[in-house]
Amino acid sequence: MGRDNDSYLQAFILVGFSDRPRLEKILFAFILVFYILTLVGNTAIIVLSILDARLHTPMYFFLGNLSFLDLCFTTSIIPQLLWNLWGPEKTITYHGCVAQLYIYMILGSTECVLLAVMSYDRYVAVCRPLHYTVVMHPRLCLQLVTVAWSCGFLNSFVMCPQTMKLSRCGHRRVDHFLCEMPALIAMSCEDTMLVEAFAFVLGVALLLVPLSLILISYGMIAAAVLRIKSAEGRKKAFSTCSSHLTVVSLFYGTIIYMYLQPANSYSQDQGKFLTLFYTIVTPSVNPLIYTLRNKDVKGAVKKLLEREKGTRKT
Repeated sequence: MGRDNDSYLQAFILVGFSDRPRLEKILFAFILVFYILTLVGNTAIIVLSILDARLHTPMYFFLGNLSFLDLCFTTSIIPQLLWNLWGPEKTITYHGCVAQLYIYMILGSTECVLLAVMSYDRYVAVCRPLHYTVVMHPRLCLQLVTVAWSCGFLNSFVMCPQTMKLSRCGHRRVDHFLCEMPALIAMSCEDTMLVEAFAFVLGVALLLVPLSLILISYGMIAAAVLRIKSAEGRKKAFSTCSSHLTVVSLFYGTIIYMYLQPANSYSQDQGKFLTLFYTIVTPSVNPLIYTLRNKDVKGAVKKLLEREKGTRKT
């Protein structure tokens, strides 16, 4: 084997914010509130997109998938984090750490690609409105979502074994609140250059390539919007894309900074707060961003509430 067995079998200690006991209590309340918002908001979008026939469109099909991803993404992290913040116990079993790393990477990578897919949907809606229903047919939508999930699984099943095989020389303290790849690589006691190189290449493929496609899509959308003569038409086209563009900015802005830098320049404290942002804050505000200015979703909520009222009366 040539490696210490305890590196594989012993539980890990998630250091998290244990050096700031007062901050832990504040974070517990903060994270619990945002987790509840995430559960309620994303579950509502999934339920509405299933129940309301007006939302049976490609846009809401992708949005439902994004909400499902966000639900699973946060649930794979937050219950363990809340447990660790509440009490003195900071451990996670080896197998629990492996499961968290796999799930976290699958869902995070899938979301990167899914956001690119959603930008293509917006491009077709704005630039080819007359052909939208023909181009974005159900089979293509399903294929695009399958590609996104396949990329997530591929990235996870390549990088997670490489990360977990690194020798840790008995070190058990993970200087993070979750089993995240940069933190696990940083605690290794062997040369990690090859693993870092793999991580960088896959990071470029799954972060920069989708982001480039998003920017190209929005460049073409901007050109199409500028050609619209009426101010009302431009406003409507902008409102179609503004929600998705906001979500892309929030998600990619933090995650690119996190993963496209060498592990030796990785600041643990900075990394913890950035990870909190894109794993807790972003999934909770996504439903608000997509629904606040969305007449279809507001109409679906109103219809569902009226139906509920009618059921109670009868």
